[in-house]
Amino acid sequence: RPDSITNDRSIYAVRKAIGTYLAQESAVAVDVVIPVPDSGTPAAMGYAEETGVPFELGIIRNHYVGRTFIFPTQFLRDLSVRLKFNTVKGVIENREVVIIDDSIVRGTTLKKLVKLLRNSGAKKVHVRISSPPVKHPCFYGMDFPTTEELVAGQHDVDEIMEIIDADSLGYLSLDGALKSTHLEKDNFCTACFSGDYPIPLKGDNGKTVFEE
Repeated sequence: RPDSITNDRSIYAVRKAIGTYLAQESAVAVDVVIPVPDSGTPAAMGYAEETGVPFELGIIRNHYVGRTFIFPTQFLRDLSVRLKFNTVKGVIENREVVIIDDSIVRGTTLKKLVKLLRNSGAKKVHVRISSPPVKHPCFYGMDFPTTEELVAGQHDVDEIMEIIDADSLGYLSLDGALKSTHLEKDNFCTACFSGDYPIPLKGDNGKTVFEE
């Protein structure tokens, strides 16, 4: 949560700093910066401040619908996205927009959101992600246990851009993500980004872990 404190760091402040680094690495000329609520909001604020582009709430989230990537089937994930988000047409119509989110896992949510923004009259839709590409499975509690389920595990940035139908796509670098925390790299697990697992993997399917 943005109001959390971890390693003596405000999560809200770190997420804004992540947005600042994202803007430094991957700015784009647009009319408005829009967060994917609520996951992209602090980073979008940092991105907007760094670029000088206005920040607007162009996407509204229904808080009674849960996190879409956790649903067990693609049908339920697609349905959840349609129920979860709506747009503020006056913010989007006839404008070039950049939407900021914290990650792309399967690509379901952003593909639907880009379509939603285009249907609301956006001239162009650019996507910026405030983390590196999630290329590798997580075995520590997140619901993406195989590389095949991860869009960045199967496709490069240009291919993902086509899959989600964005006009451009940019990710924060791993170095930028780590720098934004002002903590040493050893404080973090980067396995889903780098493939460098702190616990060795066992088995051909890569689905189990063990301690040596």
